[in-house]
Amino acid sequence: MTHVYRTTATYATDDVGTDWKGRAARYSLLPLRLFLGVTFVYAGLDKLLDSAFISASGTGSIGELMATVRNSSAVPALVDMALKSPEGFGYAMAFGELAVGIGTLLGLFARLAALGGALISLSLWLTVSWQTEPYYYGNDLAYLVAWLPLVLAGASVFSLDAAIAERRRRSR
Repeated sequence: MTHVYRTTATYATDDVGTDWKGRAARYSLLPLRLFLGVTFVYAGLDKLLDSAFISASGTGSIGELMATVRNSSAVPALVDMALKSPEGFGYAMAFGELAVGIGTLLGLFARLAALGGALISLSLWLTVSWQTEPYYYGNDLAYLVAWLPLVLAGASVFSLDAAIAERRRRSR
């Protein structure tokens, strides 16, 4: 009987070989995860640090933006909900983007974070970007589609989810 000391984590080699194609497949979503994570952290911080954004009215405010896009939105009821409390909606948006970005970067509850990112992108596409013509000029639809692979696959490498899963496997 031969015993082999395993030097790689099982989550990293279970379904994919160790050749270059296997490694490429394992790491293929990492650049997308990093880009979306950094972008959403930046967007959340940008909103929180912009004193004009988190207000009901005025140039550059979330209230003014929502009032402007209300009639061209695909879902005016969603905009109306935001207009009831623009400041609260602005804070919710900023903290939501921060949570999604941090969760994505750390790979903690990665699928849930990606789903949150997809829902934020969907709501922005249906409200703010809906009137953009042609549709591919608006970036929110592209972000929505970019989140989908992470919703489906999660974060398999350099993630807390993978580390937790490996620790659970070892403790059995």
